[in-house]
Amino acid sequence: MDLRDLIDKLPLDEKYLKKVPVPGLSGRCLLEIDLGRGATESAPASPLEALRERNTPSLRALVDGLRRGAGDDRVVGLVVHAVPGVALSQAEELARAIRRFRGSGKPAVAWSEAYGEVTHGTVGYVVAAACDEIWVQPSGDVVLPGVVAGGLFLRDALDKLSAVPQFAQRREYKSAAETYQRSSMSEANREMLERLVASINERVVEAVASGRGLAPQSVRAAMDAGRLNAQQALERGLVDRIGYRDEALAAVRERVGGTEDDTPLRYVERYRKVASGAATAVKRKKPVIAVVQAQGPILLGRAGGKNPMSGHMIGSDTLGAALRTAARDKDVRALVLRVDSPGGSYVASDAIRREVQRVRETGKPVIASMGSVAASGGYYIAMPCQRIVANAATITGSIGVLSGKIVIGESLRRIGVNRENVSQGRFDEMYSGQRPFTDEELARLDAWLDEVYADFTAKAAGDRGIPLDRLEPIARGRVWSGADALQRGLVDEIGGLDEAIAAACAAAGVERRDAEARMVPKLGPLDRLMPTENSESPVAAFGEGPGLFDRAAAALGLSTPGVLTMPDVRLT
Repeated sequence: MDLRDLIDKLPLDEKYLKKVPVPGLSGRCLLEIDLGRGATESAPASPLEALRERNTPSLRALVDGLRRGAGDDRVVGLVVHAVPGVALSQAEELARAIRRFRGSGKPAVAWSEAYGEVTHGTVGYVVAAACDEIWVQPSGDVVLPGVVAGGLFLRDALDKLSAVPQFAQRREYKSAAETYQRSSMSEANREMLERLVASINERVVEAVASGRGLAPQSVRAAMDAGRLNAQQALERGLVDRIGYRDEALAAVRERVGGTEDDTPLRYVERYRKVASGAATAVKRKKPVIAVVQAQGPILLGRAGGKNPMSGHMIGSDTLGAALRTAARDKDVRALVLRVDSPGGSYVASDAIRREVQRVRETGKPVIASMGSVAASGGYYIAMPCQRIVANAATITGSIGVLSGKIVIGESLRRIGVNRENVSQGRFDEMYSGQRPFTDEELARLDAWLDEVYADFTAKAAGDRGIPLDRLEPIARGRVWSGADALQRGLVDEIGGLDEAIAAACAAAGVERRDAEARMVPKLGPLDRLMPTENSESPVAAFGEGPGLFDRAAAALGLSTPGVLTMPDVRLT
């Protein structure tokens, strides 16, 4: 039982239960998804996060709930509140799950007050387009601008503060340091982002055109039109009905022959909990597909758990313990490594890669499933897997390296702050922010980055079975969309977690319907508080995470976990 399970079991007020009947498996229901609540990638990393996310479903619960609902006669349809709230790659996964749900013959209806008002509605609309009917409120608009990518450039501000950024990178597309080094975007960075935006926009157009039965040029024209009011959206075939929430729900219930009293709504993740609980009580023991989560920046040691202010981080000890736990479990037939990470430490990433290889040496297949981001160090830990599954909008690649520092000694002296150090070693103060690198230190830094880049590219080429002379040109620190990465052999398949689990089943020689996908390790709140016996214990997969200051610094871009950190790519 994890923290979210514990919260779910808290007693509800008896009066509330009488007012709002909760449908069990014995009654009909309409499943419901509210994208405005968001979707988490993994279990909460701290008690505070568990409280904050107590009403936020996991993406896995939504996808699995729709899969279960498709084969359950008690589930008669799906209603989606298609407002902004999830990432584009998550929208892709949900759209695929909805299309599979519709394959059972059950209706799926999307509604929204507007598909874009203050914020654009593209992501929510991608999910809506997977439904067979779309409603919009009479006063609502449909606003579908394309994806925009950009970055923040601080060089002019640093110059005013007399702060000097010094970074080196391998190679030209590893643009994370541009935030500090430049006042504007480099040509290489612009080239990379233009292709990234074009690729993702192509997939958005394809998804909408396919879902709505429209020509791609009609979708692009609608995107270029900017704001479309409800009537204009109806005329262009972007929506099917104009009406309010109550009217949309009444129409759905009429389609399935139900009423508000006998066909209530039920959130997909709540339905899934009841359905999986009922199945557990009667099912025979099944082969297990272990799902191991890797979310957040990558660092050495342990990450996430006891610190109440910690966020999602990937510690090499933490993730290594989780992989070893899954490898030792005799019920586990295969693993899915779910990666949602911008990278970080080189040596931590390499330690995790080794643990993935060790799992595979036991004969158990390991499939990588990429979330919104799996780049640089995030790609490093995915590349040794037997197969890599990514969403079309996943940001991946960034096979490159960078390192450096910002010299703030003069900035501090301008405000009357002086610092003096005493050292003996030749390179003791190499990374001190009080002074610039010496020529000898820069030469040493360049040699190290060349060494890391050569190691990264060689291992990527070996893991992916791509000749080095063909891989290196698509490395160079360049970020790719999942769709473009597929064309270049960096990933194997476009899909989400469900497709990765299916691939793991196929690799293990078991039928998907006969297998159980299980989070590993899965420990209760009390287990996390117990002392760890050794580094092989499942409890070792939970540990101390970064504090509030560290998280704030990372959010501001003032620190990076390591040299395998992806460039600052912000999609809007």
